[in-house]
Amino acid sequence: MAAEIVNPRSDSETDGEEPFDPAFALHRGGKMAVQATVPVRDRDDLSLAYTPGVAKVCSAIAEQPELVYDYTWKSQVVAVVTDGSAVLGLGDIGPAASLPVMEGKAILFKQFGGVDAVPIALDCRDVDEIVDTVVRLAPSFGGINLEDISAPRCFEVERRLQERLDIPVFHDDQHGTAIVTLAALRNAAKLTGRSLGQLRAVISGAGAAGVAIAKILIEAGIGDVAVCDRKGIVSADRDDLTDVKRDVAGFTNKAGLSGSLESALDGADVFIGVSGGTVAEAAVSKMAANAMIFAMANPDPEIHPDVAHKYAAVVATGRSDYPNQINNVLAFPGIFSGALQVRATRITEGMKLAAAEALAAVVADELSADCVIPSPFDERVAPAVTAAVAAAARAEGVARR
Repeated sequence: MAAEIVNPRSDSETDGEEPFDPAFALHRGGKMAVQATVPVRDRDDLSLAYTPGVAKVCSAIAEQPELVYDYTWKSQVVAVVTDGSAVLGLGDIGPAASLPVMEGKAILFKQFGGVDAVPIALDCRDVDEIVDTVVRLAPSFGGINLEDISAPRCFEVERRLQERLDIPVFHDDQHGTAIVTLAALRNAAKLTGRSLGQLRAVISGAGAAGVAIAKILIEAGIGDVAVCDRKGIVSADRDDLTDVKRDVAGFTNKAGLSGSLESALDGADVFIGVSGGTVAEAAVSKMAANAMIFAMANPDPEIHPDVAHKYAAVVATGRSDYPNQINNVLAFPGIFSGALQVRATRITEGMKLAAAEALAAVVADELSADCVIPSPFDERVAPAVTAAVAAAARAEGVARR
């Protein structure tokens, strides 16, 4: 049903049968626009902003390509790219229906990181076509934020783009979620008097976010982590694993567990949910004392907070109406801001770890069971992440200035 029918303009006459929906009202006409940063008031302004003045700048860039960062928007703009195949909890809704989400992502880049972003929804699903299209678009942008591309294709798309481009490529569904999760877990461990190395975690979900969380937790030094899919623990003894899951089995589950998610939770210190579904309370009750439950499925957490609080010292969700929201907006604006600031050629594992450490540090002196991660509206977040990522990029040799 068209938006005009579902939600007529508030100043138009209606028969009162259809209730006014503020979501449609807010989205009417889109949520963003292009705005000039220089005036074009008269002939002199026009001659500088366009021909003939622009020709001088074009010629200079042709002779010294790196000047494109100084004299165009490239140094401060990111492409937000999707194929619409895994949009939020809506699934495969296609590129056109994904645009409201991509626009939303773009305004969050600007609001929280001061980074301009352009939503690009691609009408293709083939990995080769996505990669080739983004490579051809890349000269216009300083970074590429991949968004809502289904697994396992998302892993291949990101890897191949990183190989072919000399600008940051970041799949936020993977790494943004992982960075914020690690930051919150660092603080939750500190609050309960433990280190990451003393924790055993169980991840429910072996898609983009679950795999990335497992990788960053291992990089950060967690004691052990088991990843579970619909068939149970991803372990080396299974013969039904994809290439990605086989790789996961190789660097996780040092304890050699096999069986169900519920069996993995027996004695576990941490539950991390990025899968949907429901975990039985009986299984939750068998977790270790002072457990940490990060049930991040939206809108329905895998373990309801009321149940989680019975057994856990720290509870986090993906929802904004509960404390400790694991929200990617805490990470991606500052990460790209820092990467663009130093003209980084890529986003490294070290930069991701630095972002998580900086994010955790924002509230390190304010820790409580309801505060292991900052609010997205905490003005300290983006500057802290930006500075940490820029410093890490320089230390790792991927900064160009």
